Amino acid sequence: MKLFWVRFGILSILWLCIITLNSDNVPISILFFAASLALYFFLSVGKFPNTLIVVLLVIGFIHFLIVGQESAFYTMALFYFYSLDGVYRISRQKSLIVLSASLFLSLFSLLLHDQLTVEAILVLTILYVLAGKVAVMITKREEIRQLYEELRGEYRNLKRLNLVAERDARLEERTNIARDIHDSVGHRLTALIMKLEMLSIQRQNEEYTELKRMATESLEETRQAVRALKIEENEGIATVVQLIRKLESESHIMVQFTMKQGVLSVGLSNEKSVVLYRVIQEALTNAMRHAQSREVRVTLGKSATGSISFEIENALHKATSFKEGFGITMMRKRVDEIGGRLEVVQTTNQFLVSGIIPCEG
Repeated sequence: MKLFWVRFGILSILWLCIITLNSDNVPISILFFAASLALYFFLSVGKFPNTLIVVLLVIGFIHFLIVGQESAFYTMALFYFYSLDGVYRISRQKSLIVLSASLFLSLFSLLLHDQLTVEAILVLTILYVLAGKVAVMITKREEIRQLYEELRGEYRNLKRLNLVAERDARLEERTNIARDIHDSVGHRLTALIMKLEMLSIQRQNEEYTELKRMATESLEETRQAVRALKIEENEGIATVVQLIRKLESESHIMVQFTMKQGVLSVGLSNEKSVVLYRVIQEALTNAMRHAQSREVRVTLGKSATGSISFEIENALHKATSFKEGFGITMMRKRVDEIGGRLEVVQTTNQFLVSGIIPCEG
């Protein structure tokens, strides 16, 4: 916003100089000035910048033809200002076209007043060549920035995949340990309890009953340990909270996370919890990659049927054509496989991913 007011101030100064020093009809010049300011405000919005810059150049040239006096210096300065402003707003190819048009109008203005000298042509050529170099530098910097964002996104994905792989390996190892305990210790304790039961019936000895009680307690403790080993460290809603915290710390996005009443009471299998996790992960990743806003709203609720409903919403400052890519296609496939529903909607100012994950039973 501060940069806009600096540009607006320079534009106003140039027009005031043209009106006071280079105009023989001030009222008409003021009308041209007002029209230029109105178009410049529209230019700051970002809609059709190349067209607006060309129109501004034409307005300046028409004003020069109608009310211009002997000197074309301030008009050429105005043309050069529009050209430099366009370099920062439009693509490289279009900015070179605008620079060429501005240079042509400047030379033609000098020609109309018999001021087209070799020195003027040389100075204008150098100025516009420098402006073209600036356009090339800006384009390269933008390409480098986009490449950096892509590499940073890939780094985050690789880091996340590495964490997932470590977690899966740890869970698999825990599952193997639990299976070994269940197959060896659990079966032997069960066999021991059966033998103690037979001995206590045959010999009617209280000591066998006490031993059987201790063995039964040991078997129950073993089963609890096996169940604890089989359970993943983070499941369900807890994984979503952990994901949001991790993404906030890694990418500096702000996530407004809301859990409505009754969400924690919904029963989800491990498979459906993983699907919910992946959907929110992909939606947040898309928001980081494609949205200009760093604020995302995530809402989990309980539908009328007792299922989990979810919404991931982020603002769009500049809507572009939307086509479902690989990530959204995989999200939809995952949700469909568990009998859920997924909707992806883009409006002029927001991108919304919503749906339902059915509960157990």
